[in-house]
Amino acid sequence: MSDYIYILESHLSPDQNRVLGEVMAAAGQANLNLFLTGGAMRDMLAGFRIRDLDFVVEGAALKLAKAVADHSGATIVSVDENRKSAELEFPTGATAQIAMSRQEKYPRGGGKPQVSPATIQEDLRGRDFTCNAIALSLNKTSRGLLLDPLNGLADLERRELRAVSAYGFYDDPTRLLRLVRLGVRLGFATEERTAMQVANAREAEVEKAIPPRVLGTELKLIGVEDNAAGVIEALAQAGLLALFWPTLAEGHAHRAGLAKFDKIAHLLPDETETRAARLGPFLFALTEKLSPREKQALAKHLELSKADTNQWLQLEARSKKLAAALRAPRIRKPSQVYQLISTAAPDQVMFLLYASPLKPVQDRLRAYFQKYLPAVEEITPEEWATVEAKPARQQKAREEFIANRLDRRPPRKPAPDPLPPPPPAPEPFMARRAR
Repeated sequence: MSDYIYILESHLSPDQNRVLGEVMAAAGQANLNLFLTGGAMRDMLAGFRIRDLDFVVEGAALKLAKAVADHSGATIVSVDENRKSAELEFPTGATAQIAMSRQEKYPRGGGKPQVSPATIQEDLRGRDFTCNAIALSLNKTSRGLLLDPLNGLADLERRELRAVSAYGFYDDPTRLLRLVRLGVRLGFATEERTAMQVANAREAEVEKAIPPRVLGTELKLIGVEDNAAGVIEALAQAGLLALFWPTLAEGHAHRAGLAKFDKIAHLLPDETETRAARLGPFLFALTEKLSPREKQALAKHLELSKADTNQWLQLEARSKKLAAALRAPRIRKPSQVYQLISTAAPDQVMFLLYASPLKPVQDRLRAYFQKYLPAVEEITPEEWATVEAKPARQQKAREEFIANRLDRRPPRKPAPDPLPPPPPAPEPFMARRAR
């Protein structure tokens, strides 16, 4: 086994390893050359957690994506017909992208690219930054072979972001935003020549060619970052925050609220569902200083979908029912609090942690994350194995087991034995002498 294959498999979760196997099997049956690329390779080689699997095939990528979905039960979340790529979400929550190996030519800056099939080497040479231009072969005859035509591995070791092409920011000005976002996430510096290319592109004002819809997509990506507040601050310092909405750059971006949002988001499990749920609370925190009319105008300007807009602007109204339940007098036992919060929508939980002024709501949310959830996570596999029930009642039996664990009272400590009376104080020396 190649060292890189071993490193990859050790970085992936069990669910991601199953996805890797399913995609490799489907590509083998279709006789397609398959590679792991992009962010997955960058994060693996830099020692970060792999969030999404990025696959590239030399051939019919959309056909392969459909075959994987049909065999595994995955859902095709979105399809880019121009770039021939598809986003998949698997029943376990793991996500992956399957894309065609391609070349992109831009007739004008910020415009729609002309896409044509290409080899994997041509694909890598047309990417944004060298750290994203590394691939790992997953084919039977060359499995484990690392492809690094632009020496991106050295840039990872130097912790630098280096542009692939001198014209990359002119072709796709969105890369200016991506450079800032990746720099904050990875903690990487911008390579000197790349910094000069950025200055030249900014002098030409190429960022004005970024379509509003693309700005909306980039804002959604910022919302799932672990340091969203840091990305917004870096964009403001780079003079790019005004692209999203002018008043945000004039001090209306709620910096303190974003820092609070980041802390709250880290309380929830790092899973696909909870990361996707960050969008509404993130936009609420970011735009808290804006008026309702400005928020509506911002959603329209960024061409956010109706679902994304509702997730943001209706979040407060949707969370009222959960707030009322958390403050209800009938919710007394720890198991009741655990059941209520663990089954609630993650974005509503984050919103109430962020915005609710009610002490009972805050107390119960904090108790859930600080006491009840850790107590459940400490249950060992051996203890779970003692839960016996028929398959149809297994979930109910597990809930009862959790309830008993949370609601049981700690055993009383036996009262300590009474201390013996203290010895009498010694008679003062002068009194003894007088006697």
